[in-house]
Amino acid sequence: MADGGSNSMRHPVLQQRDVMTPDQFKTEMIGLLPRLRRFALSLTRSGPDADDLLQDACTNALQKWQQYDPAQPFDRWMFRVIRNLWVSEIRKRNVRMGEGQIDAQETHELQSPGSAEETLTAKQVRRKVADLDQDLAQPLMLVCAEGYSYKEAAELLNIPIGTVMSRIHRARKLLVSNLSVQESMQR
Repeated sequence: MADGGSNSMRHPVLQQRDVMTPDQFKTEMIGLLPRLRRFALSLTRSGPDADDLLQDACTNALQKWQQYDPAQPFDRWMFRVIRNLWVSEIRKRNVRMGEGQIDAQETHELQSPGSAEETLTAKQVRRKVADLDQDLAQPLMLVCAEGYSYKEAAELLNIPIGTVMSRIHRARKLLVSNLSVQESMQR
């Protein structure tokens, strides 16, 4: 069950039609908003920037909805729109130099309800993921948080699958190492 199986589970409605109406497009987009925001947050590492990026991506997608091919998974198309807009924004920021961002540690978007120990662990992991280089954090978030396969993440990020696997391995290794060091320091 290669790509066909995972796509049919995610978008059974899309595979049954050849053309998507504007209302269907909007409905699909609204259903994806929480996942799209998490992805935008993993890119920007800032709640306000993630919101701006998501808003720009939705505006862009709504303006160009006819360019979407319903034969392709809608979530991948939207993730690609977000990523492309972020790459453009980074280029603009590099030209302007000095535009600040709020660190992911200072945001509350990824908090999950739970015990105090679970909350503390989640905060530590979130901080450590935010400390990772973006090249490591992006594939890690796509595969581990969003549930994409390595192949799907490679296609979304436009990198070879081996690179995705290597980056996720390095990211996990760094997270374990950093969390172990932090835990031993707290004892």
